[in-house]
Amino acid sequence: MIIIFCLNILFTIPIFIIAHQNLIILEWAYYIDRILLFIIILVAVQLILRAMRRVTLISVILYFFFLIYGTVFGDYSFENVYEDYRSMMYTMGDDPYPQDIIISKLLPFPNKSKILTAVEYENPKIRNFAIMAVNKHFKNVKGYYDYFTIIQSFAVFKEINSRWNYVSDPKGRDYIAKATESLKYLSGDCDDHSVFMVACIKSIGGTTRLIHTKGHIYPELLIGNKKDLEHINYAIKKVLFPVESKNKSINYHIDERGNVWLNLDYTARYPGGPFMNEEILGALTLD
Repeated sequence: MIIIFCLNILFTIPIFIIAHQNLIILEWAYYIDRILLFIIILVAVQLILRAMRRVTLISVILYFFFLIYGTVFGDYSFENVYEDYRSMMYTMGDDPYPQDIIISKLLPFPNKSKILTAVEYENPKIRNFAIMAVNKHFKNVKGYYDYFTIIQSFAVFKEINSRWNYVSDPKGRDYIAKATESLKYLSGDCDDHSVFMVACIKSIGGTTRLIHTKGHIYPELLIGNKKDLEHINYAIKKVLFPVESKNKSINYHIDERGNVWLNLDYTARYPGGPFMNEEILGALTLD
């Protein structure tokens, strides 16, 4: 009975979270609707497991052998199970989806050719700066093996945004500084910051794009789908940027393929910081 009940909890929690995210929430007082939903799922799973007791016991044994094998040989392990549940539970309470915006009907990106030329991601000086940032920040963070490049991209973000000094373009001229120019003083306007940020992140394998709004350009980082966002949300708010992101929302966009892009604007103190302008005029992905 104890084994069946433990397995019931193991099944009920993810089923409840999936139901919570996909079913209409009635928003009753004291979350009674969610409590009833959890109880219904718990009872239903318990009845199913008791009716299939022998199969259940065999499944438990196979499940633990699978996790032991994964732990020993570096596949899906007990630690991965803990990380998945921890991220899902945190997401349910934190709600990292405040900006669910799908981009469509975009205009041509301004100064596209100049910007692409300025993103000197293959320049050794740019890569060396990125490597310096990676070795300076979050080097000892563990438990995010599937998001290795994203964590390193956050290290680049932290180094740049903690040092960037905003300097305007010459009056009446839209000056696009190359990444190596910005490297010298870590200064410039929004397009200079964006070019430098995406160049550094691209030099270590990250996927980035630039977003054009009215009078402003800012960079975004591809982090995966909404399931990946659960893990990244927890990493940002509880592990990497707990002070900067305390009681704040994670801001992002979703493209037509369901990919999640995280805001890396120069005004943000943490990845996913507030948008300066939510109106999107153009997007330029750097493959």
